[in-house]
Amino acid sequence: MRGLEQIPWLYDGMMLLTEWAGLGRWRAWLAGGARGRVLDLGTGTGRNLPRLGGTPPPVGLDPCARSLARARRRRPGALLVQARAEALPFRDGAFDTVVSGLAFCSVDDPQASLEEIRRVLAPGGALRMLEHVRSEHRLRGAIQDWVQPAWTAVAGGCRPNRETERTVEGAGFAVERDGRRATDAMRRFQARPLPRE
Repeated sequence: MRGLEQIPWLYDGMMLLTEWAGLGRWRAWLAGGARGRVLDLGTGTGRNLPRLGGTPPPVGLDPCARSLARARRRRPGALLVQARAEALPFRDGAFDTVVSGLAFCSVDDPQASLEEIRRVLAPGGALRMLEHVRSEHRLRGAIQDWVQPAWTAVAGGCRPNRETERTVEGAGFAVERDGRRATDAMRRFQARPLPRE
């Protein structure tokens, strides 16, 4: 079943409302700190693309062709690639920054995706994320757990109860405290790969 996030006009309408309600400032932070060669992982309809630097143009990656068609209108010069986060079709060290805005909830295999991000990041590169996570409030977290199977089916793969920041740290990245923000169920942060032992 195709989910809400694969219906571009509906997704953009929902995002317009959430960005107006405050998410827009977090998205500006996400894109504003991207440097050098940038990969927008899970670009969707390209809401980050106009905010990303100009030279070289950013690369947007998403598994949904319909979303990429809408992204093309937002940033005509961007290179858009249809692929999954678990198998990035780029050489090792190809990017200085990987940004992921409200996309990691939908990847099927977060561990494999983080390994791929680590692989395509150049030395000194950074992963910048904006993501909703499992609520720290006991009741709200339990509700997210309860609705997750149905929500995942309706929303095209979104898991509302992931603990993405912890997953990133567990995959060998160090989350930087500067710029990190957290609310009950939202996170924004920058992380860098730790040296392998």
